[in-house]
Amino acid sequence: MKQILVATDFSNSASNAMEYAMALAKTLDMEICAIHAILPTEGVDNNMYNAFFIKDYYNNKRQALKEWVSTYTSKDEYKGIEVSTLCEVGLVKTVISKYIDEHHVELLVMGVTGSTGISGIVGSNASTLVSIIKIPTLIIPLESKFSKTPVITLATDYETRLSADDVNALNEMVLAFGSEKMQVLYVGEKSEIKHLETGESRLQELIKHSELEFNYINKSNPLTGIMDFIESHHTDILCLVKHHHNVVYRLFNKSTVNRVINKSVKAILVLHE
Repeated sequence: MKQILVATDFSNSASNAMEYAMALAKTLDMEICAIHAILPTEGVDNNMYNAFFIKDYYNNKRQALKEWVSTYTSKDEYKGIEVSTLCEVGLVKTVISKYIDEHHVELLVMGVTGSTGISGIVGSNASTLVSIIKIPTLIIPLESKFSKTPVITLATDYETRLSADDVNALNEMVLAFGSEKMQVLYVGEKSEIKHLETGESRLQELIKHSELEFNYINKSNPLTGIMDFIESHHTDILCLVKHHHNVVYRLFNKSTVNRVINKSVKAILVLHE
């Protein structure tokens, strides 16, 4: 069965992301794996005495992860959802990448604190993770809560081409949610009618299970335009296509991604070419 991978550091942000992922797994009929990375120096503190007990430390961490997961699997509304755990030693990006390479993961879910300040597993790792992870990645601010009928907005410049896997994942999500309409927000530098019509037609061919409503930003600051749009249209999930050279991704790349997530209280789904 297809799987959702949830990265956790046991923070409140990670707990909120796990709650979101459990509800999403129920809707999409998927399994979940909760994954935690133990830093190579964690539990050792460069102390030879502590090093003798490092195996116990690792085992305690693995047990803590299982107990953390049990707080969700024990809830009546999540009965029947298959949840596994993995606690490995290594950098976050290395542990997550290795697992994805070896398993059929449909979606990676991570949490951030949101408008109250960056913390938790994504924080400073956000731009790095979305740069190396090749599957759809859902970033959940602390204030973002799961909706059974979410308003989904895709921000695009019509220059990128979604990968086949990401198109399938997006279509499956839209179909499972029963979303009758999906917002498309054009954020680009080209205003030629032919370019816009071609972009609209291409997206209409890709998104099979929802009516697309096309919108265009008129503000000089595209970033502000996106944030204003998702607020005024009550967006629950903002979709971005990861491509280093397109207009939208440049807005959310590197240090800006933390600023945007910090400002947003909406879930951000990062897709790929």
